Amino acid sequence: QVQPVESGGGSVQPGGSLRLSCAASGYVANCMGWFRQVQGKEREGVAMISRSGGSTSYGDFVRGRFTISQDTAKNTVYLQLNALKPDDTAMYYCAGGRRCSTRFFYGEEISTKWGQGTQVTVSS
Repeated sequence: QVQPVESGGGSVQPGGSLRLSCAASGYVANCMGWFRQVQGKEREGVAMISRSGGSTSYGDFVRGRFTISQDTAKNTVYLQLNALKPDDTAMYYCAGGRRCSTRFFYGEEISTKWGQGTQVTVSS
C-alpha cells in the first residue's frame, strides 16, 4: 500500500491560514480525502475530492472555510485552511480510496496507508 506524505502544517493564530499538501507517489486514487484527529478522539473526515471531475464534499464544521483541490499532473492534493479556529487544532492526514463515498469519508474504505500526518495548531 502507498503511504501518502502530508506537509504544510504549523502554528497560527485564530483567523490565520495554512495550506496543506499531500503527495501520493506512485498511486492514483479515484478519490482523495483529508481527515483530522485530536488525540483521544476519533478521526473525522474534513474534505474529499474526486479525481475525475473534481467534485468535492466537506464536513459540516468546515462552513466554507476550507478548500480541497488537486493537481492531477503532480498527483498532489491540497487543503487550504482559512479562518482557522482553536477547535481546528489537530493532526491532519490524507488518504486515497477507490471512490468518494460516505464510507470513505468515515475512513472505512481507505486504500492507502495512513501517513504521518501534519500538525495544525491554532492558538493565540
